[in-house]
Amino acid sequence: MSFPLPFAAAAGADGEPAMSAGVGIWAVLGALVVVMLLVDLFVFARGGRDVTVRASALWSLVWLAVALGFGALLWSWHGGEAGSEYLAGYLLERSLSLDNLFVFAVLFSYFGVPAAVQPRVLSWGIALALVLRLVFILVGAALLGAFHVTFYAFGILLIYTAYKLARHDDREVEPEHNPALRLIRRRVPMSEEYDGQKLFTRRSGRRLATPLFAVFVVVATTDVIFAVDSIPAIFAITTVPFIVFAANAFAMLGLRALYFLLVGVMDRFVYLTQGLSVILGVIGAKMLLVDVWHVPIWLSLSVIAGVLAITAVLSLRAEADADEQHEPPRPTREVEHV
Repeated sequence: MSFPLPFAAAAGADGEPAMSAGVGIWAVLGALVVVMLLVDLFVFARGGRDVTVRASALWSLVWLAVALGFGALLWSWHGGEAGSEYLAGYLLERSLSLDNLFVFAVLFSYFGVPAAVQPRVLSWGIALALVLRLVFILVGAALLGAFHVTFYAFGILLIYTAYKLARHDDREVEPEHNPALRLIRRRVPMSEEYDGQKLFTRRSGRRLATPLFAVFVVVATTDVIFAVDSIPAIFAITTVPFIVFAANAFAMLGLRALYFLLVGVMDRFVYLTQGLSVILGVIGAKMLLVDVWHVPIWLSLSVIAGVLAITAVLSLRAEADADEQHEPPRPTREVEHV
């Protein structure tokens, strides 16, 4: 049995021919992502400054405009189907990445990461996450092309994840349970204090890792956990690796600015977990029905947007009711151990 070339999609989930992207098109996308990462790292995150809400809002709008602009180009280049798949995938990955923001906040608090260093940590963490996700995407595309049963495996995984999200709440993120962090602490000599933005420093003639090095490792391994859920989910929308990676890349690129924009109001998203569980459950069911019914892309997009809108409205109402009762709403979202 031969595996398909991962850079070009075979038939889609409905059996229809899917768009393909040659190595040159992948190179253009890769170059664009690298340029945007460099801008994010050396423009937004430069200078060790605290990030303002105004700057975060501006950069969030910039990344949103860039993401939508790419979608418009894809639409004009390969038609409405490809453009709609990208838009639905981008919205899905963007919504699933919101849970990453809560984890980032916990990790920064746990490690006592200085506010001025946090933008650089996020930028480098996102760059590493994109590399890891690209590997996940190419492997997933190869499995889907070679083994049709992978659709069912992904569907079951997503429904199980949705069940876990809906069933539990108030589980805390505990970085000390992260196996990569435990390994680092056993194997790598580490200083007690940060040294600016350095990953390594010297103390009494010894070369030591700073806590920032541990933060990078935990952020990267945490994203692998999230990718296990989000990558199969987007494959329910499109099996074209180019679109899958583009949607992931543009969703992740705006995550850093979005974090600093929402860091002060994260606790207000009290129904985020329930909303994400519904989205993952619906997408998991879609994968299980792949041989019975090809769900139109407009319906997938409508479900994702509708659930997010309802989640936002219910969260705002809960916040308003809590303000009237002079007590904070009880958060009900769940984050897995990292």
